[in-house]
Amino acid sequence: MLATVAESDGAALTDAAFHILLALADRERHGYEILQVVDGDAGMAGRLGTTTLYRTIRNLLRDGLVEESGSRPDPELDDQRRRYYRLTAAGRTAARAEIERLRRVLAAAESTTLVRRRRAGLAH
Repeated sequence: MLATVAESDGAALTDAAFHILLALADRERHGYEILQVVDGDAGMAGRLGTTTLYRTIRNLLRDGLVEESGSRPDPELDDQRRRYYRLTAAGRTAARAEIERLRRVLAAAESTTLVRRRRAGLAH
């Protein structure tokens, strides 16, 4: 249950789920367009295949984080077989919770000698 877990105890979303939610943050998109956006994201290029995409979308739909859009572009401009998805309020909440979790992880990392030494130009 992605929504319940992400909202209740700060547990991480999968990378695929998080990037799909980010791809839907500003507007509705169809599956292939989501794949293109995610593929363009730093750190995700080439890591999300179609099987993972649609399995993750199915889970996000089940968990109420995304929903299918009822609206379609002009049939002359688009393929009727495409399904469009949009973020739900719960999906927006889960994505924000994940962003905050990642900020806490980054802050913790930056307070370690791993980061401080690298910034100082030390090899060890």
